[in-house]
Amino acid sequence: MINYEGDLLEDDSLYLSVQNRGFSHADALTETIRILPGKICFWEEHYLRLMASMRILRMEIPMNFTMEFLQEEIFKTIEASQLSSEPVLAELYVFVNTPANQVGVKRNVSYIISLEEHNSHFYLHPDTEYKVDLYKDFYVQAGMLSGLSSVNKILNTIGRVYASENGYNDCILLNDEKNVVQTLKGNLYLVSGKAIKTPPLSDGCKNGVIRKKIIELVGKTPEYELIEASISPFELQKADELFISNIAEGIQSITHYRKATYQTEVAKNILGKLNAVARLS
Repeated sequence: MINYEGDLLEDDSLYLSVQNRGFSHADALTETIRILPGKICFWEEHYLRLMASMRILRMEIPMNFTMEFLQEEIFKTIEASQLSSEPVLAELYVFVNTPANQVGVKRNVSYIISLEEHNSHFYLHPDTEYKVDLYKDFYVQAGMLSGLSSVNKILNTIGRVYASENGYNDCILLNDEKNVVQTLKGNLYLVSGKAIKTPPLSDGCKNGVIRKKIIELVGKTPEYELIEASISPFELQKADELFISNIAEGIQSITHYRKATYQTEVAKNILGKLNAVARLS
C-alpha cells in the first residue's frame, strides 16, 4: 500500500492538529475508486459524488480541485507505486485542515490517496455461500447525512464484530424507522419476479456509484423493473434473490437469510452488463 498526501497546508506545525481533525470531528470523506491500467472506472460519477458530499459538509472546495487535477494526482500515485499495469483500488480521503479549536475560519481541505492491489480486471461473481442476518443493536439514521461515505464507520465496525461472532458473512442494517437500508458491505437489492427493489436515498442508504449504475442499467433492460422504495424486513424471506453492490466487488449474491435460500441468476445477469459498462466508462 502507498499513500500520497496532498500538499495544501501552509504551516507544517498545524499538520498533527489537522490529521486529528478527522479523528475528533469525523468531518472527513472517503471515496473508493476502482482503477484498471490507464483508466479510472466511473471517474466522472466518483468526482461528482465527492463534490456533492463536500458541499453537504460545507467544505471549502479549492479552485484546482478539478476532475483533471485529481485524476492526475491518482495516476501520479499509481506510477510511484509501480502498479501501472495492475488493477488497483484507490481510497481518496478528503478532510478539513482547519484545526478543531479554531472557529470562524474557512473549512479548507487536504487529501490523501491510498492504493492497494485489486484481484481482477473484471468483476467476478463468487459462487460461494453467503449468509446474512439482521443487525438490530443500533440503527442507521434515515436522511441525507447517512448517505455520505465518511470516515465514521463505527456502525459498520461493530456490525462486523457481530457477524464474525455469529458466523455470518454480512449483516443487513435497519434505519430508525425499522426499514431495510443496506448491508455492511454495500447497497442492497431485492428481486421478486421481474421487479428489483432497492431502498431510496431518503432511507439512509449510501449513495453508491455502483448503485447509480445498476439503476441506470436496469432502467434500460426491458425484462426488469427497478423500484426505489422502502423495504420491510418481512419482505426479505419472500424474495427470489437478494444481492449487494459496491465499487470493490461489483455484485455479491446473498445465498441464505434465516430459513430462506436465494437464487443468483438476476445478479449474474446484471453483473455481466456492469462489466461491459465499466470497460467503456
